Amino acid sequence: MAHHKVEIEFNGQPLTIETGKMARQADGAVVITYGDTKVLCTVVSARKMREGQDFFPLTVNYQEKFYAAGKIPGSFFRRERGASERETLICRLIDRPMRPLFPKGYLYETQIMPTVISADLINDPDTLAIVAASASVEVSDIPFNGPIAAVRVGRVNGNFVANPTLQQMGESDLDITVAGSREAVIMVEGEADFLSEEEMLEAIFFGHQSLQPLIDAQIKLREMVGNAKREFASPVVDSVLEERVNQLAADKILAAMKIQTKQERYATLAEIKTSVKESLAEEFPERADEISGLIGKVEKRVVRRMILDDKVRIDGRDTTTVRPISCDIGLLPRAHGSALFTRGETQALVAAALGTAVDEQRMDNVQGMEFKKFLLHYNFPPFCVGETSMRLFPGRREIGHGYLAERSVAKILPKHEDFPYTIRIVSDILESNGSSSMASVCGSSLALMDAGVPVKQPVAGIAMGLIKEGDDVAVLSDILGDEDHLGDMDFKVTGTADGVTALQMDIKITGVNKDIMKQALAQARGGITHILGEMAKAIEAPRGDLSPYAPRITTIQVKSDQVRTVIGTGGKNVRAIIEATGCAIDIQDDGRIHIASSDGEAAKQAIQMIRDLTQEAEVGKLYMGTVRKVMEFGAFVEIFPGTDGLVHVSELAKERVQNVTDILKEGDQVLVKCIGIDKSGKIKLSRKEALGQSLAE
Repeated sequence: MAHHKVEIEFNGQPLTIETGKMARQADGAVVITYGDTKVLCTVVSARKMREGQDFFPLTVNYQEKFYAAGKIPGSFFRRERGASERETLICRLIDRPMRPLFPKGYLYETQIMPTVISADLINDPDTLAIVAASASVEVSDIPFNGPIAAVRVGRVNGNFVANPTLQQMGESDLDITVAGSREAVIMVEGEADFLSEEEMLEAIFFGHQSLQPLIDAQIKLREMVGNAKREFASPVVDSVLEERVNQLAADKILAAMKIQTKQERYATLAEIKTSVKESLAEEFPERADEISGLIGKVEKRVVRRMILDDKVRIDGRDTTTVRPISCDIGLLPRAHGSALFTRGETQALVAAALGTAVDEQRMDNVQGMEFKKFLLHYNFPPFCVGETSMRLFPGRREIGHGYLAERSVAKILPKHEDFPYTIRIVSDILESNGSSSMASVCGSSLALMDAGVPVKQPVAGIAMGLIKEGDDVAVLSDILGDEDHLGDMDFKVTGTADGVTALQMDIKITGVNKDIMKQALAQARGGITHILGEMAKAIEAPRGDLSPYAPRITTIQVKSDQVRTVIGTGGKNVRAIIEATGCAIDIQDDGRIHIASSDGEAAKQAIQMIRDLTQEAEVGKLYMGTVRKVMEFGAFVEIFPGTDGLVHVSELAKERVQNVTDILKEGDQVLVKCIGIDKSGKIKLSRKEALGQSLAE
C-alpha cells in the first residue's frame, strides 16, 4: 500500500493526516499529527453479515497509551486495563456523529479503534480522534456518507478559539466539541460558565466553520488513495407488503399514540403488532421481522404527522409545555442531602454525601494524576422502564449521562478552598420516559441545597426535540422517549437564571439551520425558567446548616514551614493526632489544614494538638516545660511538643548553682520564662525569672 500524506495549517500549526505506513492490514488506517500529539485510527468491517442481523454492530474503542506521554500506568498490573472514564466518554463522542453516516441497511460488524500513540500534553487528542475515525473510513472501501470533522471551541478573553491548547483551556469560559459535515452540525457536547444562549449559538457555528479545512484534507487524502467503496445489498422494501401493513395498522396506531400513559400505550402497540403479524402470516409467511420493521415506520410517520398537522403530541401537550413537576426533599434521613424529582413519567431519586480528602477519586491517565473532588454517578436500573436485565455495572450510556449531569452541576459549586468537602451525588432513575439525565441535574441541585452546600444558584435542565418534514417544523420542549426516538434532534440544555452551564446535541438530519437552533435554545430558556420556578417551591436556597451526620470541616492556617512539623518524621505527628481524636486531617503545602469530624469536641482536640505543635515561643511569656536533657552548662526544657530551649546554669536560681542536677533532673516539670530568641531561632529560658510567678499571671 502506497504512503499518502496531507498537511494543512490549523490554528497556527501544521496538522497532517497520513495513511499507508502503519496498520496496513486494516481496511482503513490513518495517523493524524498535531504538534507532538499523534492518533492512530484503524477500521475493520466484516465481509459477511451475521444471519438474522437487524441492527448495525458498530464498536468504537478509543484508547490512550501511557507510553504516549512517557508514563507507566499506576495500576497494580502496570499496564492499561479496560477503559477509563475519560476513554469511555471519548468513545461516545466518536460513536455519536459517526454511526448515523453509515448507509441504511449496512449491518456488517464494524470496529473503529483510535489509539493515542503520542501525547504532548498541549494538544488534546479527543477531537483529533474524531477526525481520524472519519478519515480511516474515508480511505477504506467501507461505505460511508462522510467525511465529518470535529473541533473543540474555547473562548479566551472574549474571542473564540478552535482547538485551543490545554493552557488556553485553563483561561477559557467555554469548552464545547462541535462535530459536523460540510453542510451541517451533527453533534455538540460541552459546558460553559453561564454564557447566554446567543453566545452558545455563535460558538457552535464558529466551530462548524472552523472544521471545514479538516473535511477538505480528508477528501484530498481519499482522492489520493483512490479506494472504491465495496458494494452491499441494500434492503429492498416490498411495496405491496408495506401498503398492507399501512392499511391494517395506521389508524390503530394513531389511536394508540393518543394514550398518554407510557406502559398502557406500549401494551396497546404490542397488541397491534401481534394482530397485524397474525393477519398477514398466511399471505406473507416467514416475514414477521420485516413486518415489525414496517410497523415501526408507520409509528414514526403517524407520530410525526400528528405533531406537525394537529399540533398535538403523544401525551396531549403542545410544543412548549413542560410535563407536570413535583419535587420532594429530605426523604433520606441519613444521606446528607436528598431529593425526589418527578417530571411526567420520569423520576430521579438523588442523594448527596459529603466527605473529606480521603474520599477524593484518584484518576490515573495520560494527562497526569487527577484527584476528583466532585463526583456524580448516574444509574439506570432496568425496572425504571419495566424490564429485567443481568447487567451489573454501568454501561457507556450511564457514564455519559452521568458526566453530562456532573459538568452541568459542577458550575454552581463553591470553590473547594471555601467549602473543602469531597462531594458525591448519586442519581438513581426510578422511572424513565425521556430525559432522565436532565431530571438528574434538577434532582442534584435540590439535593445539594438540602445538604446545605452553598451553591451559587440552582441549576435545571431540559431536553428539546425536533420534527421536520420539508418546510414543516416543530420544536418540542421536554421530549418523551418516543419523541427522541422518532424525532430529528435531541438537544439537552442545562443552565441557571444567569446562563448556560452545559449542552449536548445530536442531530439526525442535515436541514437544521441556525434559525431552528436559535428557536430551540430560546424555548429551552423558557423551559429552564419554568422548571427552576417549580424547584423553588420545594427549596429556594441552601439550608443554613449541614446534616448532623455530615462531617464538620474546620480549616486552620499554619506557616508553610511548619507543615513538616505537623506531619512529623514519617508522618508520626499527624498519625498521632488522627489516632487520638479520630479526625480526618488534610494538610496542604501552603499551610492550610482541614480537620474533619462529626464530633465537635474531637475536632477541638485535634486543633489544639496542631496548635501545640506549631506554636512559637514569645519573649516574656511563661511556660510549664519538661526537662528533657541535663548538661553541665544548663538544662534543655521542652516548652511545647517539638520545641525546647536552654536554661543556662546562671538562670536556674537567684543564688549561684554549682551543679545543675541540684536543681533539675530529667523529666521534672518546671515553670520557665522566655527571655530571648537569637537570630538562629534558639530559645533562651530562665527559671530564675519565673520564680514566684504562675501561668495564671
